[in-house]
Amino acid sequence: MHKPNKISLLYGFCGLFIALNIALIIQGFYWFTALPVAIIIGYLFFFSLDKLLFLLIIITPFTVKYENAAMGFTVNMPAEPIIAAILMLFFLKLIYEQRYERAILKHPVTIAIAVYLFWMLITSVTSEMKLVSLKYFISQLWYIVTFYFVFIKLFKEKINLHRFLWYYGVPLAIVILIITFQHSVYGFDRQVGTWIVRPFFNDHTNYSAVISLLTPLFFIFIFNRNYSSLQRFFALLIFMAFTTGIIFSYSRASWLGIIVSVAAFILIYFRINYRFIAATALLVFGLFYTFQTDIIIKLERDQQESSGDFREHIQSIYNITTDASNLERINRWKSAIRMFEERPVFGWGPGTYQFVYAPFQRWEDYTPITTHFGDVGNAHSEYIGPLAESGLPGMLTFIAIVITVLYTGIRNFYKIHDGNLRWLSLGATLGLITYFAHGFLNNFLNTDKASVLFWGLIALIVAIDVFHRKAEAAKKLQSKDQ
Repeated sequence: MHKPNKISLLYGFCGLFIALNIALIIQGFYWFTALPVAIIIGYLFFFSLDKLLFLLIIITPFTVKYENAAMGFTVNMPAEPIIAAILMLFFLKLIYEQRYERAILKHPVTIAIAVYLFWMLITSVTSEMKLVSLKYFISQLWYIVTFYFVFIKLFKEKINLHRFLWYYGVPLAIVILIITFQHSVYGFDRQVGTWIVRPFFNDHTNYSAVISLLTPLFFIFIFNRNYSSLQRFFALLIFMAFTTGIIFSYSRASWLGIIVSVAAFILIYFRINYRFIAATALLVFGLFYTFQTDIIIKLERDQQESSGDFREHIQSIYNITTDASNLERINRWKSAIRMFEERPVFGWGPGTYQFVYAPFQRWEDYTPITTHFGDVGNAHSEYIGPLAESGLPGMLTFIAIVITVLYTGIRNFYKIHDGNLRWLSLGATLGLITYFAHGFLNNFLNTDKASVLFWGLIALIVAIDVFHRKAEAAKKLQSKDQ
């Protein structure tokens, strides 16, 4: 076909699409507008999967929840349909090729993740609500397959390690600026901060947890000598946006996660002896056990509630007498432990907590925000939640992931000679530490925004270990032989 004819045909299709789209919008049908995007995604899916993965990273901070009450489902658009498609493609490719990187499969982190998924599947079969648990298992599967098993192969190329972080960090900074501007209209009121993050995030704690995962990395980027002055300047701007977002999220759990991350940096960077750390932890535990009565009396005397004043808001962290948020979290934990006591091995089933915890509440634990039907929220812990839903093995499998990831990330920092990779691995480890700490108080791994970073950063650490640290060691050994 001649070039003028091709142009005419293109204009014709565009005109037809615009006319048809206008007609459908008048009729109240808006989804046809997304057709060009769907065509682009379809093309990338079949012909350029790496570009589709990068597109997924870029759009995830902008996803919004779409709920269809009639059909009884919610989905984060447009990310989750793409994730589901990538999941199917992964398994089709696995069946066709019948192979996967052995070095990845044999890695301790991968083994820990596999055991975690396997036990989740087992407890889905034994679940009190099998359909709920199966849906939860599938959602976790598509997050882990996409953001760990698919991404880790993308990270074979060093440049993609940085692309992943920048492609997520820049859009997230834009979302933070939008939310901060909207929040400023209300004078940064603390109560407004809990809902102003919508529709991008469910609540302020989810918002701050996601920001915290990337904050240590962009702080490190500011001092990265491999970056140009312009790149380091942009890293500084993004870090400032992240800091603003964390401060005005008024999320005490996130602030605590950052503090733990800073403490971890000091311990790792200065190579403080682990025996000293263990002895200190044992001493603190012993003192708490010895003076537990006095400590509890002190905590019960503190009646400082959540506040817009930052000093008072920080003080309210340990108020377990009148602060409704703290008391409700304790109520959820107690309910989860009672659930565990009744079913200690298999639990009640993944994703079932919010549907079954109501009878396990006690009237003396009720708070002003307690729901008698137990139909709002989860166990508020990445550790206690699995304990109730998948029994003691469920909690232990998640802890195994935490331990193997920390070991791998810290080992990378100590063993790798490439300064860029060393600090990249440390930054990812510190980012995950903010979430590991945050996970004692909240759980967000059932959301796309937290999962893409959580499993993605784990994939980054393992990729550095499998593809780059060992390649560096092999190259060094070869140069010695020569």
